Amino acid sequence: MSHANAALTPRARLRLARIVVNDGFTYASAAKMFMVSPRTAKKWADRYRLEGPAGMADRSSRPHTSPTRTRPEVVRQIVRLRWRHRLGPVQIGGRLGLQASTVHAVLVRCRVNRLSHIDRVTGEPLRRYEHPHAGSLIHVDVTKFVNIPDGGGHKFLTRQQSKLNARATAQRTGERGKHYRPLIGTAYVHTVIDDHSRVAYAEIHTDEKAATAIGVLQRATAWFADHGVTIERVLSDNGSAYRSYAWRDACAELGITAKRTRPYRPQTNGKIERFHRTLGDGWAYARLYNSTDQRNDALPGWLHFYNHHRVHSAIGANTPVSRLTNVPGHHN
Repeated sequence: MSHANAALTPRARLRLARIVVNDGFTYASAAKMFMVSPRTAKKWADRYRLEGPAGMADRSSRPHTSPTRTRPEVVRQIVRLRWRHRLGPVQIGGRLGLQASTVHAVLVRCRVNRLSHIDRVTGEPLRRYEHPHAGSLIHVDVTKFVNIPDGGGHKFLTRQQSKLNARATAQRTGERGKHYRPLIGTAYVHTVIDDHSRVAYAEIHTDEKAATAIGVLQRATAWFADHGVTIERVLSDNGSAYRSYAWRDACAELGITAKRTRPYRPQTNGKIERFHRTLGDGWAYARLYNSTDQRNDALPGWLHFYNHHRVHSAIGANTPVSRLTNVPGHHN
């Protein structure tokens, strides 16, 4: 396909060249016929004489040499400052004595012009991956939310009112911590998300022990099976529950290959870490809850909304369930 500013298509170039070379037209008359300059007509005629019809194809307009192009050693300095110090074009140009436009052109060429393309910890360009089909890999993890005292917590109320609610809740439940402080407790949300489709499953528990994590995996496997998905691999962090022999044996019994992320490298499990942020914004902190039970009761409805109605930018602005092509009853 010709570029946007091409005066002639390859077919028109061939016609122009043939009437000059084969039919004896002058460059000026052929150029007038095709509404181009005589110089252009000569260029295509000469190329036709040397290469034949193959010479009519588009070529890169990039020059063979670029004497003013930024030197490779300077490019390395620019990229190093970008990776290690997260500096912008103006700051990098000030350090190296370059124009900001020159620095920006180098960053674009090296694909590090946006900080969102760079890993925050290592400074390396992000390497994204996605497994080819649903069930090829699931991510599992646990996120924690503080329980809500009767009447609401500090996210929507004042600190003073939140403390009063916590004391009233402790009087009702009798739960007290150190120095007789009200003990509200913690909700451990065990989450499972499919790598390919981003379909999510979650349960709320009072701990993150191996037995609890295994039970969640077993029920999640059955839930995915009801949606036509067979789990092949599971990726977890290095928490004690996932390093236990019980977890290993449970995965083997389910026919699932257990995998763990590299220590101190949560980015490998980034899909579920990002889901936790969405979970907090969309469910845990979305509105005022008057009790923990009220918040817990809202989780199934929000998960249904997330899976079936909320579009996901990472999968082309589609809903997660749309990537499950074999859900029973989905195409009825």
